[in-house]
Amino acid sequence: MLALAKNANAVLMFFLELGVLASVAYWGFTLSPNWWIKLLAGLGGPALFIAAWALFGAGGGANATIPLTGLARAALEILWFGGGALALYAAGRATPAIVFAAVFVVNAVLRLIWKQV
Repeated sequence: MLALAKNANAVLMFFLELGVLASVAYWGFTLSPNWWIKLLAGLGGPALFIAAWALFGAGGGANATIPLTGLARAALEILWFGGGALALYAAGRATPAIVFAAVFVVNAVLRLIWKQV
C-alpha cells in the first residue's frame, strides 16, 4: 500500500510540473491586450521554465544537465513551483494559486518523509 502511495506522489509531482508550465502560459496569455506580448509571454515564459528545469531539475536531477542536490535542489523546487503559483496569482487566480502551492507543499513533505528526493 505504501508503494502505491509513493507512486501516486511521484505522479502528482509530474502533474505539478505540468501545472507550472500551464500556469506560466496562462499568465502570459492574460498579461496584455497586445497579442504580440501575449504570444511572447505565453510561449516564452514556459520555454524559460522548461530550459531551467532541463538544466537543473529534470528527473529529480538524474536527467539534468547540471544536477542539483540538497539545499540547491530545494531552492530550485521552491522557485519553480512557487513561480507557477505566483503566475496564477499574477493572472488574477488567487484561489487556484493557493491550492497549487498547498498541494506542492504536501507533495514535497511526503517526498522528504518517503525519501523520494
